[in-house]
Amino acid sequence: MSIPSRWLSVPSSLARLSIRSRLLLIGTVLTIAALIAASLSVETVLDTYVRRSLNQSLDGQIGLLSRSVRPDGSVDRDMLVAIGPFTQYRRGWAWRIETPREAVSSTEQIGALDFREDGPRGREGHFRAPPELLRTGRSGDLYVRMLEKQTPGGAVRIVATAPHAVYERLRLAAVRPVLLILGGLSVILLATSIFQLQVGLLPLGRLKRSFEQVRSGRIARLPADQPAELRPLVQEANNLLDENEASLARARSHVANLAHSLKTPLATLSIKLRDPARDPDGELLELVGQIDRAIRHHLGRARAASPGAPGRPSLLLAPAVADLVDALQRIYVDRGIAFEPVVPQDMLVKCDPQDLSEMLGNLLDNAAKWGRTTVRIAAAEQERTIAIAVEDDGPGLSGPALEQALLPGQRLDERGDGHGFGLSITRELAELHGGALGLTRSTLGGLCAVLTLPR
Repeated sequence: MSIPSRWLSVPSSLARLSIRSRLLLIGTVLTIAALIAASLSVETVLDTYVRRSLNQSLDGQIGLLSRSVRPDGSVDRDMLVAIGPFTQYRRGWAWRIETPREAVSSTEQIGALDFREDGPRGREGHFRAPPELLRTGRSGDLYVRMLEKQTPGGAVRIVATAPHAVYERLRLAAVRPVLLILGGLSVILLATSIFQLQVGLLPLGRLKRSFEQVRSGRIARLPADQPAELRPLVQEANNLLDENEASLARARSHVANLAHSLKTPLATLSIKLRDPARDPDGELLELVGQIDRAIRHHLGRARAASPGAPGRPSLLLAPAVADLVDALQRIYVDRGIAFEPVVPQDMLVKCDPQDLSEMLGNLLDNAAKWGRTTVRIAAAEQERTIAIAVEDDGPGLSGPALEQALLPGQRLDERGDGHGFGLSITRELAELHGGALGLTRSTLGGLCAVLTLPR
């Protein structure tokens, strides 16, 4: 039988709750409802049991008293003397016989009763007698059991009473342990539900960590070994990763193909424009250079995968920095620049190797150009990223110049052979990898470039 979809709709207030909170709330509500229903049912059963037990005691007395009633409806007092008073001698335990001619009581404390029936009726008691009517009720603070029978001499009523407090005490004595057991059971059920939730939701926690590993590049796909309920979700997620990777690869391929198809004609055009007769003032050659730099820039962007893309490797940062420092020391050997790398040997950074080399190369080369004596490279772990600081002791930049330096085509100084694209390319590559690039004043007195990349 299918369940109507409207029954499964979740109110907006519940939609914001976590799965753990929803299951715990539903389990608690259902457990409380079940315990209330069980308490009411058990209370009813125990009430019936207590009434039956007390009625048996009173019916035994009524059975004895009924023997003293003659067939004509008169009372055999000698028989009553033999029966004696009630088996209980405390207040409230009494009997009374009412016939058309007289009324006899075991004690003067019981007179005419203000009888109110509140219990089940029966055609027979717990003794053998002609057809008769037994009724249960209450009169003030007395619990009353009454037998009405017809005789040739008229209607006879035999009543046996007990303190109503006895009934309440017996009832409480029977119900209290059951309620305590149910209360303990409710605590055990809630604890079991919480434990069940902890164990049942463990696969979701593992799946979350698997997503984090995919995003960080430690694994390429979500593990297929999942509970049956999660396998369709994992399969769809892996399919989505496959499609995204294929789409990204096609897009990068198209951009790369377009850029490569333009590079050869541009190289040929650049060679021809080096002839002064064709470009006397060099303006055309400069335009061709700008086009070539833009192509190389977008080729760099095409190489950079999206943050967390499957297959993106985690690289050791220290060897990459060491290789660049070794190359730049040879380039700037005549200036005597001292490079001070402070990078932990086991630090990993998530980035394409070529992109990492290009970004760090741009920053280190810029620091070596403007530094006077020292270039410092330090790396530190943050929550989910690695911050790489490249500092120099050069002249540095003022506040407005720090922002302009990251714009494409903005040079730090008009001197030199740079074109102003190094820092902007580094920033865009960092952002494509889920990182950032910022410029501040260095403690050495010059510029401090902070490159942030995921780890």
